[in-house]
Amino acid sequence: MGIPQEVVDRLLKENVDHECPGAPEICVKLSAVANLPTRFGDYQVAAFWNNHDRKEHAAFIHGDVVGKADVPVRIHSECLTGDAIGSLRCDCHDQLVESLEKIGKMDAGVVLYLRQEGRGIGFINKIRAYRLQDAGFDTVQANEILGFRPDERDYGIAAHMLGTLEVESIRILTNNPDKMEDLRRHGVTITGRIPVVIPPNRYDHAYLATKRGKLGHLLDFEQDDDLAARSPEDA
Repeated sequence: MGIPQEVVDRLLKENVDHECPGAPEICVKLSAVANLPTRFGDYQVAAFWNNHDRKEHAAFIHGDVVGKADVPVRIHSECLTGDAIGSLRCDCHDQLVESLEKIGKMDAGVVLYLRQEGRGIGFINKIRAYRLQDAGFDTVQANEILGFRPDERDYGIAAHMLGTLEVESIRILTNNPDKMEDLRRHGVTITGRIPVVIPPNRYDHAYLATKRGKLGHLLDFEQDDDLAARSPEDA
């Protein structure tokens, strides 16, 4: 049982002519909702428009989350190479799958899929950063060489998407404390954190070490040698 159809109809109707007051920097509208059976369980997919980056972001909704508190939420930034192709250079694909599986077994929850490729630097620059990493730089250094901050993402759109769905508070599936801080800055009430720690493989161990050491991600690996524990065949 997902969001009841009458509630979906109400939300869509409210969003047809929705205008955020005062011409804000970010205004988000719910544009379409449909049922989406998946290998992870029954979901609904919601498509959102916004005036900020004008990209089409998505929410994958399991159960009825409208007006609910303590909703499990994964906010996942797009990773074409990982999510679609199964790249072993990062843990993005595995985090997405684990989040969909976890939420699919719960009463209700949401996966927000944001079009923020490459920590917000875009696909072309992400591949340029890969080339720099091939030359020995870590992910933070590569972004900085290209003229970016280590992480260019912003979660204002995600906060508005949750507000549009009338989610009162969330338990967030993340290892990233900066993501939590940014969401709180945008008015999201976070009541708890659910770790999404993926065992490393020999290709992403340096990537994960940089996440932990330079970006402060909460990755529970006892020592750096453990970062190479999983073979890529197990990914």
